[in-house]
Order: sequence, then structure tokens, then C-alpha cells
Amino acid sequence: MHVGKISNIITMLELLKNGKKYSIKDLAGRLEVTDRMVRIYKDELEKAGIYIDSIKGPYGGYVLNQKVALPAVGFSKYDIQLLKSMYAMLEKNKEFILKHELLNLIDKIDGEYKGSKKKVDGIPNIVEERDEKYREIETRKYNAIARAIKENQKMLINFLSASHGMKERIVHPCDLFSYNDSWYLAAFCELRNEIRHFRIIRIIEYKVLDQKYTENLIK
Repeated sequence: MHVGKISNIITMLELLKNGKKYSIKDLAGRLEVTDRMVRIYKDELEKAGIYIDSIKGPYGGYVLNQKVALPAVGFSKYDIQLLKSMYAMLEKNKEFILKHELLNLIDKIDGEYKGSKKKVDGIPNIVEERDEKYREIETRKYNAIARAIKENQKMLINFLSASHGMKERIVHPCDLFSYNDSWYLAAFCELRNEIRHFRIIRIIEYKVLDQKYTENLIK
């Protein structure tokens, strides 16, 4: 489905959520589409399980008589990644004193985004196409880490610590695992001399080094 069509469907649903009656011509004018497209949007919503009552007659129109929770459309996963990258740059500025507060805010936005996507099943989500670039970035990162694990190659990573901001570490990547809808890297940290877990989304920059390590401490 084209992103413009999805956007119009969500806008139409937002209008109808207040319980007021809207004529087809009124909706068409607000959405800047034809009357026929408004009827098509109604059909699409009903395919998703959202039924709109049609009132016939000269004073008729569309009315939504059920409560609907819409997914958040303001932020995509790629937007959140950009915020974290911006934080990484600001973190290097010694005059920036709100580092911890900003990182907490980014985590809240990330959490709200995840929660909102679980609220409604079957409603077209406008952020899906915007997420495509983010998925490509994360897939490349995941594949690079997986190759480093397979080849026993060390990695240089720059990651966002929830309490200490941007950190650089040389690690021996050992395993990838999923927990609570997020991917993590289990790796031996040369600085801390122990196994540490790094959330993949918090790894902002990474480089696979030519150096190899001899032992995978997990497998």
C-alpha cells in the first residue's frame, strides 16, 4: 500500500475517532481526495477490523462507534537511531551537561514506540516504510558482528552507555542473542577483562579488526 494512502487512512481514522459524523464530501475535502477514495479508505479500515457506520440520507455520513488506539506515527526506528547518533556527537562536548537526561529521554521514546506498535493489530502503520533504512543499517551491523564471531576477529566498538555516555572498547565478539525484543552482543571486553553484554542498537560505530582472538569464552 502506498505511504500516501496509508497516511490518508490514518488521518481519516483520527477524524472519526471523536465520534462526530462526517459526510463523504467533508472527508474528501479534508483529505484532498475524491469521494470514491474516501469509500475505498472505509473499505480498507473494515478489512483491518475497524467498522464505520454509514448513515444514509441528505444529512448522512460516516460515524465510528468503537474505540480505536492508533500506533504512534511521529517516530520511526530510524529516527530513534538518528537521535542516538546525535547524542553521541553531543556527548563529546564538555559543555553539554544534560547527557544523562537526554539519553533517558531517548530510551523513553524508544519504549513508547515499541509499546505503541503492540497496541493495534491489523491497522496499516505509516512508519513501516520509514523503518526500511533502519533495518538495512541494523542488518549490516548484525552481519558484520556475526562474521567476526565466526572468524574469531576482534572488534572496535563505540557504544552508548546508559550511565556514562559514549564509550570505546575493543572486544572479542562471542555470541548474539535476543532478549525482550532487542538483540545483544555477548563479548569479552579487553578493558574490563570479563564478558559484557552490549545492546546492538546502542553500538553506534563499529570496525572489525585484523587481529584475531584465540578462544571463544562462551562457546
